[in-house]
Amino acid sequence: MNAGDVSSIATSDAKQDQYFLGYRTGEQQRLQRQAEELAEDSAWLFDQLGTLTGARAVEIGCGPHGCLDALAERVGPTGSVTGVERSEAAVGLARELVAERGLCNVEVVCGDGRDTSLARGSFDLVVARLVLVNVPAPQQILAEAAALLRPGGMIAFHEAVWPVHTLDPPLAAWDRLYEILQAYAKANDIDLLIGRRLPRLLREHGVLDVQARPIIHSYPPGHGRRMLGLQFIENLAERILSEELVGEDQLAELTAQLKAHLENPDTFVISCLFVQAWGRVAR
Repeated sequence: MNAGDVSSIATSDAKQDQYFLGYRTGEQQRLQRQAEELAEDSAWLFDQLGTLTGARAVEIGCGPHGCLDALAERVGPTGSVTGVERSEAAVGLARELVAERGLCNVEVVCGDGRDTSLARGSFDLVVARLVLVNVPAPQQILAEAAALLRPGGMIAFHEAVWPVHTLDPPLAAWDRLYEILQAYAKANDIDLLIGRRLPRLLREHGVLDVQARPIIHSYPPGHGRRMLGLQFIENLAERILSEELVGEDQLAELTAQLKAHLENPDTFVISCLFVQAWGRVAR
């Protein structure tokens, strides 16, 4: 699949679903990098689940990479991993990853995380990473995840609480851009704070023995996630302008100020709050 193919499919994907961060080719590339950047945190989470050898696992919203390779290694050749992803572009990239890395125990299917069409009560583990914070009707995804689990099966989610980063010195331009992002999210039924409710939401969907872990990182100069706020604005610029949340000239000026501030090595960049939560359904 070449870049032109991905771009055209991404345009089609954008018309089908209001994934918060959009379907630009640059967003697919960012998600591929994110898989490596968050690998250590995901490995810690999977360590809490005990031995997964032979397990049947599902990753909802795997994107172009997600946790597919990490899960494939955990479940081993006697287990299986199914990645579910709505974006056709991301599915194509994920299948390329699977083929390139020889992940014979991984299958990637194009489907909606709210209704995967997978067999109910037949999986040992369902995972998702930074999905609920990016989609409307997130509780439908939690309900689907619980329905897929066999008795005693495990669920492990990794979510976020905005703002995407906190800056020091503060920047008025970023404060204004965050206000615009919040307005866009509210208008499109996106809950940017859902991560702080994650443990409670799991319990409300029948998950037992829920445990949780908060995580915060810093992003020094050169870190791959230091420019996330800028990247998110670029992803959403067309939608923000179409909804008349800000004028084009003002958006350009605010974005330029944010870029300069993030490029300043003296700016301290703190990540959003991440929340990992995990547990089991009843046996």
